[in-house]
Amino acid sequence: MNESKCPVPREQQPTNEFIELSKSRVFSWPKTKKSLILILAKFWVGSFVLFLLISSGSVYFKTSLLKYMLLSLFSSLSIPLLITIRLYLGWNHVFKRLTSERIEYEESGWYDGQVWIKPVVLKEKESLIASIEVKPILKNLIQIISIILILSLSGILLFQYNNF
Repeated sequence: MNESKCPVPREQQPTNEFIELSKSRVFSWPKTKKSLILILAKFWVGSFVLFLLISSGSVYFKTSLLKYMLLSLFSSLSIPLLITIRLYLGWNHVFKRLTSERIEYEESGWYDGQVWIKPVVLKEKESLIASIEVKPILKNLIQIISIILILSLSGILLFQYNNF
């Protein structure tokens, strides 16, 4: 953006928000789907071990080792799900700011919010960034959230309708 014509503070400009989010250690995970899946799998294994420790104190599960293991496996999906949802919310916020015709910004605090309408050239540039860079990331995150939810739902149904 041309800083002389743009009243929006530099850190609140959508292009700069995108660059900062891309440089972020955590928010750069979804840039490639394979690396995100690998990272989420590591979190799933780590949370599985944690959930095994937590549920090992239950008297109810001492009778069925299979139930104990499956419950820990399916409940540990909550950690990768929360991480993925957080990543989605951050990238979706930037996507909305990039595709919006108006930019809401604050000059010095929450009490002095302003709105600036983007010029056509800037709007086209940011729409291009949103469609080429951010939209595939959002698509991957939605797919991963769907997979995690399907696995969680299958675990819930398994426990609801099977007596083992």
